[in-house]
Amino acid sequence: MARHNELGKQGEDAATRLLQEKQYRIRERNWSFGGYEVDIIAEDETYIIFVEVKSRTSLQWGNPEDFVGEKRMRRMVKAAHCYLIGKKIDKPARFDIIGALWNGHAFELNHIEDAFLPSW
Repeated sequence: MARHNELGKQGEDAATRLLQEKQYRIRERNWSFGGYEVDIIAEDETYIIFVEVKSRTSLQWGNPEDFVGEKRMRRMVKAAHCYLIGKKIDKPARFDIIGALWNGHAFELNHIEDAFLPSW
């Protein structure tokens, strides 16, 4: 596995642990359907939460979470729609971003809840 792929997987593992510590139930990891992919799908008492994790080793180009662009957001919304319809879930969706910065020893995580609103 390429080094950047391994970093991404480790960042997703750290993000999953963070969500579990916050008492979220993890429903899926790396869920894909019809060309769409979501890093983590979690759930709390109120929401189904679709999470994009961005991992980096430095802040040279900015915070990891700043690399979730409009195109990625649109694709997450489409994926969420497919997931909610396919699983027959009648719960509101929320879209979170977790920035995972590797400091050489551990990941520093920045969890942004309700990071963007879908335009259903």
